Amino acid sequence: MLGVTGLCPACERHHPQWGQARAAFVYESVARELILKLKYADQIDNAAFLAPQMVRIGQDVLVPNALVVPVPVHRWRLFRRRYNQAAVLAHGVAKLSGLPCQPDVLVRVRRTVPLASFSRQARWDEVAQAITLRPSRQGLVHGRDVVLVDDVLTTGATAAACTRVLLNAGARSVSLLVAGMVPARAESDLDRVD
Repeated sequence: MLGVTGLCPACERHHPQWGQARAAFVYESVARELILKLKYADQIDNAAFLAPQMVRIGQDVLVPNALVVPVPVHRWRLFRRRYNQAAVLAHGVAKLSGLPCQPDVLVRVRRTVPLASFSRQARWDEVAQAITLRPSRQGLVHGRDVVLVDDVLTTGATAAACTRVLLNAGARSVSLLVAGMVPARAESDLDRVD
């Protein structure tokens, strides 16, 4: 549900650092299953269905010369999982929209525990200082519109950490494009602490 300004209630209360956000699906039912199987069950072919839907909903943020950047996973998680689901989606989105994708712009320098069961504040605390910019990629980001791609938006903690890093590196703007967005579960979900 959107408020009078066209923002979700959480964003109306606390404007996010990213400029715009688009989600292809509400993270429920079939979409949830597709995303979970992409993330945890090696069904990377699910990205072939999800990426076109992300491009469809994200037309206004996939502007000419934008750089598509996935949310990073820590190297140990990448080693165990063998792929970054956000990077798989980002490559699909970039290919379909004719934009460049740079999967190694952001680096998760601190291992974080899976955030699925964390409260809003615990998520924000867990990702603080966990993401940085690969120094050799700053030139790619500076002055560019960046489309940050992830599988799921829950509280926005990871996306906010990535956005801060990209804006500090000189990105002109950062927009968020996700496969699924978890609907707010309670009024307390709307209040985040920065």
